[in-house]
Parts: sequence; structure tokens; C-alpha cells
Amino acid sequence: MIWVNGSLVDPGDAAVSVLDHGLTVGDGVFETVKAVDGRPFALTRHLDRLARSAVGLGLPAPDRDLVRRGCEEVLRANPMPFARLRITYTGGLSPLGSDRGDSAPTLVVALGTASPRPDTTAAVTVEWTRNERSAVVGLKSTSYAENVVALAHARQYGASEAIFGNTLGRLCEGTGSNIFVVLGSRLVTPPLTSGCLAGITRALVVEWLAAEEADLPLSVLHEADEIFLTSSLRDVQAVSRIDGRDLPGAPGPVTAKAMAVFAERSADDIDP
Repeated sequence: MIWVNGSLVDPGDAAVSVLDHGLTVGDGVFETVKAVDGRPFALTRHLDRLARSAVGLGLPAPDRDLVRRGCEEVLRANPMPFARLRITYTGGLSPLGSDRGDSAPTLVVALGTASPRPDTTAAVTVEWTRNERSAVVGLKSTSYAENVVALAHARQYGASEAIFGNTLGRLCEGTGSNIFVVLGSRLVTPPLTSGCLAGITRALVVEWLAAEEADLPLSVLHEADEIFLTSSLRDVQAVSRIDGRDLPGAPGPVTAKAMAVFAERSADDIDP
């Protein structure tokens, strides 16, 4: 069952208009939430970011209680041990152009199966850049074509993630993940000023492991002792190969600690 604008409907009957601004111009925001045994993880933080993204895009902030109700109804109607809960909020019915119409936004909540991530993965850097001065920097927008192209490129090279630098050649983020590097005794991730998304898992790792934020060159990936990715469905995942460079022994000791701490803390508190 899928929740569309306040009602549960069968997947075959779930629909939004072909004139929805989210479809015609990608005018919308979304959140992907991990759900374990019908319980969403860090939902409050996700709803906070959904609201920030919507307001940043010029949309009215969504009704939090309504979104929560949609999540609860979808999770109850679709029992799954491990799932991807997707909340999508768009500009609604609008003209065929960039201008918005006067209709209310569209709100959809859907649930799909997911698999726990393996402990390690491969990643590649890409030539395309994140624009740290973009009008939508830091917003989790549905305009994801750039990520689709970059991820397809990564798949061609046997990797599960593509890593972007920004226009200044500094380390930024993956298509759907944040990135951390271990440099000696330092655990470091790029600052939000790099243009990266304020990831939920990223924030928890920074908080729980006292990681630091620092401006880093993209080339640091070829020098780091350890590298790992974070996202809602990856949690903490070690990088065992970046471009042509192997990182033997991944996950290394710092990454292994981060994985263990995150698993323990997230199990203790479903909504940290």
C-alpha cells in the first residue's frame, strides 16, 4: 500500500497528475528513512530536514503530524523486516514550466524492500562537480539526474558509489552518501560549506565519534588510511577500493569502531 495525499491506496492505483511539478521540472524534496521491523529510524531528524528542504525550495513546510501519520499507516500496511521508507513532497499541480501553480503540494509515502549493506564496497571519483554555491545546495531535492548519471558511471567500474569534488576541487560527497576519511589519528568529513548534504547518519557519526569537519582536497582519497561512507541505508560502510587504489584490511580499526558504535547507539534509540 502507498499513501498519497492522505489516503492508503494499492500500488496499481497510486497516482499523481502528469502535471505535478515534481514530475515536470523536479520541483520537490524527499527523505529516505531506514525502517527495521516496522519502526523508522531517526524519523524526527528526517522530518526536520524535509521541512528545511521544502522551505529552502520555496514550498510551504509540510504538516509534520500528517507526514508521521502517513509513515505509520504505510509501515503498518506493509510489514517488512528491513525496508526503505520514502517520503516525497512536491510543488503539486502547476503550469508546464518553472512557475508554480496555486494547488496544494503533493505528499506521497511509500515503502520498498531493502537489504542490509555489506561491510565493504568500492567507490570511484567522477569528473563532474558539486556546486557549493548552488541555489539548492544542501536541499534534498528530487532533481536527481546528476546522481543517476554519476551512479551509472560508478556501476560501469564495479563500484556502488560515485564521489564528487566541488567546483574548488575539494572533497564533497557521494551521490547518496557522505564520506569520512581517517588521516592518522583524525576522523574527518567535509564541512557543509563544501556543498554536501547534511546527512542524518553523518551528523550522528560526528556526534557519537567526535569526528571533525575539515576542508579537504579531493586527492585526500588517495592518501587516507581508511575511508567510509554513511547514509540512511548504508549506516557506516567501509570503502575497500577507491578508483584503482585498494585499501587492504577494510574495514580498518577506526571504521570498525564507527560501525560498532553506530550499530549499538542506533539499536538503543530508534529516534536519536
